[in-house]
Amino acid sequence: MGELLSASAVLTCPHGGTVSAVPSSSKVTLGGDPIVLATDTFTIAGCAFTLPPAVPSPCVLVQWQSPAVKCASDGTPLLTTDSVGMCMAATGAVQGTALIQSTQTKASGT
Repeated sequence: MGELLSASAVLTCPHGGTVSAVPSSSKVTLGGDPIVLATDTFTIAGCAFTLPPAVPSPCVLVQWQSPAVKCASDGTPLLTTDSVGMCMAATGAVQGTALIQSTQTKASGT
């Protein structure tokens, strides 16, 4: 059972880019921060990934593959530290999984 993610969770791509959540709802909050849903937008800035020989291919967004199964807000699954987010290039290529560096630890779900 993983901790629920909120907008203040610290996430990165595997290449050091910073993931920013854009919550679509503020109905449910954790410590004053909106929870994040599997359908919310997650953008990435500062990814330094390049393809050989030296073609920039930064991660630009995260698509979530395994959100919470039993926790939802208005029918939309929540995200937890057990969720798996795929970091994507602008071309749609998967370039690794999102790394959850820190989040709140008071609420959890499956």
